[in-house]
Amino acid sequence: MKIWIKLLIGSVLGIVLGFLLPYENQTVFSVMSWLEQLALRIGRYAAIPMMFFSLVIAIYELRQDREFWPVVGRSFLVMIGGAAFIITMGIIVTFLFPPARIPILIEEQFETVSLHLPELVLKLFPSNLFSALVNDGFYLLPVWFLAFFLAMGLGLDRNYSKPVLSLGDSLSRIFYQVAAFFSEILVLVIIALAAYWAIRYHAALRSDVFRDLILLLGIFSFVLAFGIFPLFLFILQPKNNPWVSLYGSLGTALAGFFSGDINFTLPVLYRHIKENLGVRRRSNAVTVSLISIFGRAGSAMVAAVSFIVIINSYSRLGIPLADVVTIGLYAFLISFCLAGHPGNGAYTALAVLGMYYGKGFESGYLILKPMAFYLIAIGTFLDVLFCSFASYAVGKWSGFQEDKDMRHFI
Repeated sequence: MKIWIKLLIGSVLGIVLGFLLPYENQTVFSVMSWLEQLALRIGRYAAIPMMFFSLVIAIYELRQDREFWPVVGRSFLVMIGGAAFIITMGIIVTFLFPPARIPILIEEQFETVSLHLPELVLKLFPSNLFSALVNDGFYLLPVWFLAFFLAMGLGLDRNYSKPVLSLGDSLSRIFYQVAAFFSEILVLVIIALAAYWAIRYHAALRSDVFRDLILLLGIFSFVLAFGIFPLFLFILQPKNNPWVSLYGSLGTALAGFFSGDINFTLPVLYRHIKENLGVRRRSNAVTVSLISIFGRAGSAMVAAVSFIVIINSYSRLGIPLADVVTIGLYAFLISFCLAGHPGNGAYTALAVLGMYYGKGFESGYLILKPMAFYLIAIGTFLDVLFCSFASYAVGKWSGFQEDKDMRHFI
């Protein structure tokens, strides 16, 4: 059975279970919260070893072919263009179909939310470089840096590096198989994630105040994922059916939506991009890791849309064009700065956007706290699909992609 079908079955079972469980029972809520944490840990379990050894070999091979910096450059070009387009489209759609105002009922205590950029920069160079491999699985950029410097060292003298390269290649393939095993059993894991998601969704719908925003984000994300993304792929490769690539990414989309954690999806992402979309390891190891860290355009778009709704809820005077442009620029910059927030990207981006914007809206994000899980789910869903399509596009652009028969998709 294909992975996406397994994940779809698990998701449906989880949703049904979540709606049957008493969502107001605190014991049930606590148990489901604990199961969610367990499920996320299982999903991330094999991500770092697979990512590290694959990156080492991929960077080394790309440097030997003098293709490393071109691949990195193309990845950032796609991320920059994608972020600008997705955020702009989200803002335009919000003004064309404005959701209803949300009552200002802030009961939670205001907390300062930060991207912690200075601390994240320090973590890139820990006092012991091996500690980059023993982190908690949230911040993966130090792993990328360690793999880069190790690959650089391996290229200095092939007489000494040949045994290490053979070992690294073997470990890359071994941990890929380990990650593949965990991606196969995600059907059990996603039941718990979908059930907890459904419980929170049921609780959020007790009030109708969020319904318009839920519909706006849901419909626009569906059109973006299943219409506009494939359209760009068609422009890139008119002879290929772009919906085949979308079909090859359905498993990652389901995992991203119900987990809300892009690091959780990495084992599934690597497998789908390699085995379904046909992108070779030397390209996908670099592009998937880079885009999953820096290419959070979906989360930033959700934050920008939500923040405009918050401003309209506070005031009926409208938003000046200059402020709309400012919100879009802040969201664009924030999309590249969510490396330390793989599991709450959209809500963190919303809080930081309010802090940067100021004008008394620093605590505005709190009115959307009851539906934070939904914002995170939509943002991660788009982040994962964008990562998949962008990795495919860069692989095709760089000549490291070959088409696969849909019958052989995992």
